[in-house]
Amino acid sequence: MTSKSAAAAARATVYGYPRQGRGRELKKAIEGYWKGRVDADALRATAAELRRTNWRQLAEAGVHEVPTGDFSYYDHVLDTSVMVGAIPGRHRASVEADALDGYFAMARGTQDVAPLEMTKWFDTNYHYLVPELGPDTVFTADSAKQVAELREALALGLTARPVLVGPVTYLLLAKPAPGVAADFDPLTLLDRLLPVYAEVLSDLRAAGAEWVQLDEPALVQDRTPAELNAATRAYRDLGAPTDRPKLLVASYFDRLGDALPVLAKAPVEGLALDFTEAAAANLDALAAVGGLPGKRLIAGVVNGRNIWVNDLTKSLATLGTLLGLADRVDVAASCSLLHVPLDATAERDIEPQILRWLAFARQKTAEIVTLAKGLAQGTGSITGELAANRAALASRANSPITRDPAVRTRVGAVTDTDARRSQPYGERAAAQRAHLGLPLLPTTTIGSFPQTAELRVARADLRAGRIDTAGYEERIKAEIQEVISFQEKTGLDVLVHGEAERNDMVQYFAEQLTGYLATQHGWVQSYGTRYVRPPILAGDISRPEPMTVRWTTYAQSLTPRPVKGMLTGPVTMLAWSFVRDDQPLGDTARQVALALRDEVNDLETAGTSVIQVDEPALRETLPLRAADRPGYLAWATEAFRLTTAGVRPDTQIHTHMCYAEFGDIVQAIDDLDADVISLEAARSHMQVARELAAHGYPREAGPGVYDIHSPRVPSADEAAALLRKGLEAIPAERLWVNPDCGLKTRGWPETRASLDNLVAAAHAVRAELPTAD
Repeated sequence: MTSKSAAAAARATVYGYPRQGRGRELKKAIEGYWKGRVDADALRATAAELRRTNWRQLAEAGVHEVPTGDFSYYDHVLDTSVMVGAIPGRHRASVEADALDGYFAMARGTQDVAPLEMTKWFDTNYHYLVPELGPDTVFTADSAKQVAELREALALGLTARPVLVGPVTYLLLAKPAPGVAADFDPLTLLDRLLPVYAEVLSDLRAAGAEWVQLDEPALVQDRTPAELNAATRAYRDLGAPTDRPKLLVASYFDRLGDALPVLAKAPVEGLALDFTEAAAANLDALAAVGGLPGKRLIAGVVNGRNIWVNDLTKSLATLGTLLGLADRVDVAASCSLLHVPLDATAERDIEPQILRWLAFARQKTAEIVTLAKGLAQGTGSITGELAANRAALASRANSPITRDPAVRTRVGAVTDTDARRSQPYGERAAAQRAHLGLPLLPTTTIGSFPQTAELRVARADLRAGRIDTAGYEERIKAEIQEVISFQEKTGLDVLVHGEAERNDMVQYFAEQLTGYLATQHGWVQSYGTRYVRPPILAGDISRPEPMTVRWTTYAQSLTPRPVKGMLTGPVTMLAWSFVRDDQPLGDTARQVALALRDEVNDLETAGTSVIQVDEPALRETLPLRAADRPGYLAWATEAFRLTTAGVRPDTQIHTHMCYAEFGDIVQAIDDLDADVISLEAARSHMQVARELAAHGYPREAGPGVYDIHSPRVPSADEAAALLRKGLEAIPAERLWVNPDCGLKTRGWPETRASLDNLVAAAHAVRAELPTAD
């Protein structure tokens, strides 16, 4: 097909859309269902209305082909496990008794049955439920959800494309089920899984699907020849039947590399590729394999993960280059729009000048439609849109908000010495033991305590003017008093103030730092019904005044036991924000680190002896390609040390990470030079403790013994069993006892019971130690 005819065929589409609704209606309905206030029919009705609203908005905006199947009550990977019948044995009875309750049991667990493990979706802050597979896994097709949602969209008169997690990515994301040998490779199940996918595809074709999208983001990672061969086999087999829909294989988040020629040669009708800056190499690679003659290409030229307006002129140039490389070129975002908020026009507190720089899901959809129109009809058809876009880009580039000479001068003066503690760990550890006087297996929590309804009401009352600042602060003081009193009675050794004053671990700090913008409605799904409002990092960062010292020192005044100062680290401040894209991330990280360093030093001066700087996003932000990782880890670990290195040897620095795969960053964890690290370990059965031991990690660690992302209360015996597993890898003098993560999302009854059991477990295991008194 000629370039001209390829352009004429250009259409707009998206791979997925935010699920929650404008007012987070889905969250409210699901949580109402869990509490018994909403019945199953009402929940399903809410979900159906949200899907219809999304599809209509997309169609009205000019999207020619809407996605189906991307909607989920909890997680799309869990939905895939249901679709292929990969239900863990411990959950089968509950799924058979009630499919919806069983689904949520797999996600959240019950008092008697543990949930699936949860970890990060590639290098995003979205969490998925890890499939559990073994050599005895039997797959069976259940396409009911996918078929029903497709029929809903078709009934509205829309052109719809079902979106599924691809079979290769599904297996590469899976882990051996409990009791299965750790070296079991789920990819060996591919030949067993493919007929089930073929059956689902046939069902979708029968229901009216012309195209089906199979997402294979795992192929943008470094893959072995055996894994690439699996992809070849998968799409050879899926492409063979004649009664199937047309297949579109999608990748995103990075360049495809060696997987691109595999997919280009596969007997499928189309590819969807990322052509944003992170994956710019895809363009040259596509040309090198001779393009996609006779196939459809969906070009992801609008960044689906950040919120800055697209450079339409630059994207049109990329699209123009692609025209000769495929039979048909369509336009999309680089990935699902699940990773951005819904609508920037809902933000009333952001200056109009700045608001024009921002594009949330609805604005990105408009950009995609504009680009498709410009590609199909020529730039003359979008002259107004191009002029407005150029003006917005120039406004941001020239704004004084983005540059602070004092901040840049300070960053430029940083030396290697600034990022090194004054004494090595061994000498620090001795000083800290003498100063703190903690027992073996010291107990603590990660930081936050339950954010009660009373706290949320107090925050709303302050915003609405129903109480003044003094009244609000009295409520915060009362909450801190309760949290400290509870921890003392429970017997925890190192306490926290509970973070009652904090709305979010990133947003709280962003609102007190220059250079950040806060949104009111910029909700993004993190996992299940947990939504966050990532702040927007728009300019240079500095700290005008202390942010946490007042509440930490107040808490310390209530108890003789040490109270941890609690901060969010520089990498996480970047990863859980929408970060600026006009300078290297390492430069931005150093700005944030210096602002946090001032806070750390002020906490120490105020008498805080234990300071925790959380970096749960260190692993999450790890580049997907190994070649890109050393540079990232160099600036990321330096930023943490720059934050923490200015304290005395007897001040104990903690850090925390959760819900990620840590095995491939153990050296980076070591390079942080923190005195103590706490990590998620309960759902993964102490895997990280074994990984630390294998590395020879020399410092103290607290692998979690209480899974806080489930409502179930672990017994003292269960926590003690996990603790004994931890002791097999980490000696008692370096092992801490703590939950996996903060307790903000839990209720007080389960928190009290779980922490009582955690402390009881620590006491029981201490008594078993030969060094115990």
